[in-house]
Amino acid sequence: MEQTPDALASSGSSATQPHATTELGTRERIALTQGRGGIVGIKAGMTQVYTDAGESIAVTVIDLKPAVITQVKTLDKNGYQAIQIGFLDKKAKSTNKPEQGHAKASGATGFYHYQEFRIPKTDKIDGLTVGKALSAEFIKAGDFVDLTAVSKGKGFQGGIKRFHMAGGYKSHGASLSHRSLGSIGNRADPGRCFKNKKMPGQMGNIRKTVQNVQVVRVDLENHLLLVHGSVPGPRSGIVTVRRTVKNAG
Repeated sequence: MEQTPDALASSGSSATQPHATTELGTRERIALTQGRGGIVGIKAGMTQVYTDAGESIAVTVIDLKPAVITQVKTLDKNGYQAIQIGFLDKKAKSTNKPEQGHAKASGATGFYHYQEFRIPKTDKIDGLTVGKALSAEFIKAGDFVDLTAVSKGKGFQGGIKRFHMAGGYKSHGASLSHRSLGSIGNRADPGRCFKNKKMPGQMGNIRKTVQNVQVVRVDLENHLLLVHGSVPGPRSGIVTVRRTVKNAG
């Protein structure tokens, strides 16, 4: 499902959903250790923490709100192994009947965001049952993770902002060509622009992954994750956290 707006993503507070949020917050949490693991959270913003040596480290805080397992897919029934999780619970009045029926087994009325985590065929799925919430225990401080989110949408932008092009001369006489692209094709042959030419267009609002981000702190009691550096997307955006691929050894 699509990423929820800021207002919906931040609506996990008890002020707007007192009963549902309290119930989900008390669920048993289990770590997805199979494969690359995984958990989903909300980008809460940035702050800084200090090391024992007194050094300041810029960190991004990821709020690990309850991600409830809504479906377990098996090799026999679905042809592959995976768990489907629901994130950011909905009120019953905002959920249609089919979705309520799908989420009923997990003890919820519905969710704004659904997502799957694939599990290798060689791994067992014992303990991953519908209704449990995911935990961040599959990672610890010092580990490296990959963070996936939808980047900030910046609308229609020119080539200089979009692709960091140099632009034209800034001297006198270079009227109206300071931020132009310059030549975009050949002459009579082939008489057209080639596909995938870097030109003005839509910028941002795409699925991005930042690799090898170091985990600074895992707060299991308050369900917070602190990572060193930036995270794609705006505040209140949904972020997927998985163990990194390139630094797995």
